[in-house]
Amino acid sequence: MTTFERVYEAVRRIPAGSVASYGQVAEAIGNRRLARVVGYALHVNPQPGAIPCHRVVKRDGAVSDAFAFGGANRQVELLRAEGVAFLDETHVDMARCCVRGIPLVL
Repeated sequence: MTTFERVYEAVRRIPAGSVASYGQVAEAIGNRRLARVVGYALHVNPQPGAIPCHRVVKRDGAVSDAFAFGGANRQVELLRAEGVAFLDETHVDMARCCVRGIPLVL
């Protein structure tokens, strides 16, 4: 399994109504230092409907300015539709909506 495939599998494990940070996804694929690689992988997501990349946010809960499939506004729309709580227009309430761990994908 390639690194990108492991990223996609980890992201599939984030339940609807929850989010994870790029670092959490990187940790789930075995190396927390790969957070930027997670971002690159999500930017070229081959299956936007099946791989819910909108559930990955920055560690402070900020949505991505470069959300690949419609911009930050679209990411916010998708998250709100799943019931994700926000602190303001662009920051997810991480205390309420962040997953506590993603199972390891190796």
